[in-house]
Formats: sequence, structure tokens, C-alpha cells
Amino acid sequence: MNNSDDFIMRPKPTHLNRRYKDDKEGILDVRVKLNGSIQIDVEMQVIMFTYWAERSLYYLGKMFAEQLQKGQDYEELQKCIHVGILDFELFESEEFYSRFHMWEDSRRELYSEKLEIHILELPKLARFEYPRTGILSWARFFNGEEKEELKMLAKSDEYVQRAYDKLVDISADEEKRLEYEAREKAIRDYNNIVSSGWVRGCEQGRKDGFRQGRLEGQKEGRKEGRLEGQKEGRLEGQKEGRKEGRLEGQKEGRKEGRLEGIKAVIEVCQEELKLSKDDTAVKVVRKFSVSKDEAENCVEKYWKST
Repeated sequence: MNNSDDFIMRPKPTHLNRRYKDDKEGILDVRVKLNGSIQIDVEMQVIMFTYWAERSLYYLGKMFAEQLQKGQDYEELQKCIHVGILDFELFESEEFYSRFHMWEDSRRELYSEKLEIHILELPKLARFEYPRTGILSWARFFNGEEKEELKMLAKSDEYVQRAYDKLVDISADEEKRLEYEAREKAIRDYNNIVSSGWVRGCEQGRKDGFRQGRLEGQKEGRKEGRLEGQKEGRLEGQKEGRKEGRLEGQKEGRKEGRLEGIKAVIEVCQEELKLSKDDTAVKVVRKFSVSKDEAENCVEKYWKST
């Protein structure tokens, strides 16, 4: 990046327009326009997101399509880039940075240069060594936790230094600090509940599965031998019990964790930030990727009467 006259970055609204009333609402973390043409959507995701590929494609496609107004030609469509900065590993490869285009499979011929997806997988930085590049400097900065670490990283690059200076300014803002702490608490609560829910689900699944497997084993044992049937039933029941318990525990943990996180954010918005219900609902939509209706229902449910 540079600050010359031929490089201009302008913020864009983070809400993606709905063409139809039933369309899913899209809210981006950061959206900018470079040189009056290229649009970039930057999304930061801390909690594991199962369908991240589908989400990024949806946002990229929606951002690309909404450029055209009625009567405009397709040649007016400009390049759109989606950048995902992830605190979880999406791919099995060793590389922490991935860049995707639309290619023909055998000839590697570019179909269009107007769509790109970039992915940064931050957890890989602790497991592998990489050659020093500008992208690595930014990735380490995004992944930094302690102030001294960020300060040291900022010295290696003038643009990272500017980002660090801006971060210091934001940290001095009381409202921004409270919002950050609420988000951190929500993430910790979510992870704890998911973990405990998974353990409980597995334990109950083992018990139920073992009991069911024993009954099935006895039934088969009447045909092929009581002892052999009991053995097979126990093994099959344990296997199914682990699977069902794990799935149920994860499902229950995710649901409870999300609700606890939403509740924590609503409490901070109401009590500390003194926001209205509407503004609070917008924050819930943005932070938890839920629909507007679901966010408003949660606000009504957890809003404390005064």
C-alpha cells in the first residue's frame, strides 16, 4: 500500500442491500473502495464457522451484484475482493495465506479477474515458520495479544505502525473498550458452554448407546448365540452412543453458547453503552450473524426493564 495520488481508499456502507424482502441480510465488518472502483470486504472471524466458504461466497456475490442499477450494462461491474481473517484453520495445507480466483480446471485459464477471495489462517503462525513478507507482518499483527508484542511488530513496517497508532487511539475510547470486552466475554462463554455441553452429551450418549446396544445384541443372540450377540450389541451400542452423544452435545453447546454471548452483549449495550433497542439489535446482527428478526427477539427477551 501507499499514499500516493493514484491510491485512494474510501469507506463504504457495511450493509448489503436486499433486492427482495425475503433475502438474507448481509452486514460486513469492513468495506472499502479503492481508486473509485475495486471493492474490498474484510471479515474477521474468531469463533469456528462451519460454513465459512459458503458465507464468503454469498457476501462476495451479493457485493458484486449490487453494483448494477437499473439500465446499467455489465461492463460497468468492477472487481470485488473478499478477505477473511480467521482465528481457526480452514484448510489442511501448511500455508497460512491463500488466494483464490475462478480458473479453468485443466488449462488454468482465468475466467474472470473480477472476483477474488483471500484467506488468512492465524493459528498456523504458531505451528510453522514462514519467510518474511508484508502479508506475514500483517498476519502477526492481527494475531498479536500483548501490547509490547504489537508495538514491536509495528516497528517492522510503516503501514503496520499506522495501524498500531490507530489501535492505540481506539483503545483510549471508553465505548470501544467496553464493546471489545463484551465481545471477548461472549466468546469465552461460548467456548466454555460448547466444551461442557459436548462432554455431557458424550457421557449420556455412551450410557444410552450401551443400553440400546445390549438389547439389540440379545435379540441377535437368540439367532446366532446369546454370548456373541451380547458382545456385538455392546460394541455397536458404544460406537453409536459416542457418535450421537458428540453430535447432540455440540449442537446443544453451540446453541447455549450463542445465546449466552448475545445476552452478554445486550447487557453491555443497555447498561454500559446506553444504546437503544434498535441500535443494540444492529450490533447483535453484526457480531453473531443472525437475522434482524432473531436479533430483535433476543433484545426483547434479555432487555432489562427499568
